[in-house]
Amino acid sequence: MSKKKIIVAVAPVAHMEKKVPDGLKNPVLPEDIASEAIACAEAGASLVHLHVRDERGTQVGDLRVFSRTIDLIRAKTDIVIQGSTGGLSTLTLEERSVSVDEPRVQMASLNMGSTNFGENVYINTWPDIRYWSKKMKGARVVPELEIFDLSMIESVMCLVEEGVLRRPLHFNFSLGFKGALSAKADNLFMLKSALPPETAWSLIHEGMTDFSLIATAIGCGASGVRVGYEDGFFLEPGRPATNVELVKKAVALVREMGCAVATPQEARAMLDILK
Repeated sequence: MSKKKIIVAVAPVAHMEKKVPDGLKNPVLPEDIASEAIACAEAGASLVHLHVRDERGTQVGDLRVFSRTIDLIRAKTDIVIQGSTGGLSTLTLEERSVSVDEPRVQMASLNMGSTNFGENVYINTWPDIRYWSKKMKGARVVPELEIFDLSMIESVMCLVEEGVLRRPLHFNFSLGFKGALSAKADNLFMLKSALPPETAWSLIHEGMTDFSLIATAIGCGASGVRVGYEDGFFLEPGRPATNVELVKKAVALVREMGCAVATPQEARAMLDILK
């Protein structure tokens, strides 16, 4: 029997408002982000999640820095490129989804509803979702369906009935954001139980300080897990690590649990990526 394949994703750039632990450097310049992505790919990551930012790390609707970063990444690795349509910002719908306009982006996050994020409200209305989904279809970009709350799974199924979203569906449980579902095993089980049968899903643990929930997700049948500075800086409480060290830990954990780490080519097949 062949081993189950797990996609190890990395989100190497912390949001600018996050405090980076002493001794670590948040990659912001294209050369630094690309260097991190390449090193993480060599360590076993098969997907990299990137926001469109300028050289100061601010989210923007301008592709020049983003495309330069991808130039550098693609010179060394075939890691899957995932763009973002998320992040709290004042950007327009078009600006938030500008990563989809970069032809080398193969997958993009698609937030499936609005939620509280700390003191703010993260707005993703159904008209917004319809707009971004249509744009992704036109660009042949696979949506990763970001789930912050149980009701968002119901929203996905309603939008499938409308024809806005198409099967196969790729869900990503995003736990730990302040004001949304906390990063607890009970919440992971609840979301997993609400999915349609034979549905692929992965996990983001915002604010992670250890790998316990990552391990729980792998044990519960996740097809992917994500690490990196966007989500957390620690291998265990009080032990900060580089992006590469976080990826190496995730890769070792996948293998210790009897699974295999997906290559970029295998990840493309698992995610139904056609470009």
